[in-house]
Amino acid sequence: MKYETVVVENASEHVLLIRLNRPDKLNTFSRKMAEELDSALKESDRNEDVRTVLIKGEGKAFCAGIDVNELKELSVMEYRELVEIMEHPFLTISRMKKPVIASVHGVAAANGMGLVASADLAIASDDARMGLTAINIGLNCVGPVIPVSRCVGRKKALEFLLYGDLITASEALDLGLVNRTVPLADLEKEAMAWAEKLAEKSPIAVQMAKKAFYTAEDMDYERQFAYMNEAFARLCTTEDSKEGISAFFKKRTPHWKEK
Repeated sequence: MKYETVVVENASEHVLLIRLNRPDKLNTFSRKMAEELDSALKESDRNEDVRTVLIKGEGKAFCAGIDVNELKELSVMEYRELVEIMEHPFLTISRMKKPVIASVHGVAAANGMGLVASADLAIASDDARMGLTAINIGLNCVGPVIPVSRCVGRKKALEFLLYGDLITASEALDLGLVNRTVPLADLEKEAMAWAEKLAEKSPIAVQMAKKAFYTAEDMDYERQFAYMNEAFARLCTTEDSKEGISAFFKKRTPHWKEK
């Protein structure tokens, strides 16, 4: 499929790169970009050659939120539909089999911060800044705060939501919003290396781990163990688990068979 506001390319044999491509608008979400990002994510999940998806932003910023030009005079129903479209990529990532990594530089504000928090993993340059900034123009980020709260907890999420301040990459790392930080000059190389390392793992093991994690997240404590144990038992019956164990004992590189 041909896109206008995102660029999709094979970064390596098993890593797909999705670039948010509205640099003149700081990659703010337009309706079109939200729809195209969502479509690109779903397409990548159907592609059997893809094992890891990497998202980055073109230009000076990762993503500075929603384009305010989209917030023209609409009815309540029209606003609700628009917001759902803007946030659908967050839900899609959680439903995907393949892991998604956000590579973050510059500003990740409002929906941009929501996208970082929604990604399964995130790596950021040391110049990155993040925040739920909509409160500063009389709006709020009640959608993006949902994935953010799952990363940082209730009190800190409310602080982001109500104050709209930007935090540094170092603070984001401490709060669990990103997994690691690197110098800006190294971001592209390090993000790609991290994505490729994940793509080397057994695809079926990674996909089952992601699905089990998200499914169990909202279960009560005892049910989480029961569900996870069932998932592990099913994984043990796969060809990849047998191959992985055999390769371990024979001290060789495993050759994964299941996608």
